[in-house]
Amino acid sequence: MFAVIKTGGKQYKVMPGDLITVERLEGEAGSKININNILMVGDEKASTIGTPFVEKSEVKAMIVEQGRSDKVIVFKKKRRQNYRRKAGHRQDLTCLW
Repeated sequence: MFAVIKTGGKQYKVMPGDLITVERLEGEAGSKININNILMVGDEKASTIGTPFVEKSEVKAMIVEQGRSDKVIVFKKKRRQNYRRKAGHRQDLTCLW
């Protein structure tokens, strides 16, 4: 059994027992959430594709931890103009089980 869910503007293929990292979701570590934006559900024999979502289905998950990604450095420079800008970004993430 697998499902394709949509959260944070991205799509994830999940199976029972998977540990996935998604864009930040509200909730504390240890709390349970339901994801209703399911694009596809299936197994080895058949699958159901939603238009755009599969009706009367949900994925239950538990928040394992809230964290942040590694820092990404953005550096802009214009040669011979003494123009330099350096910025960093860390994305907030949620680990689901």
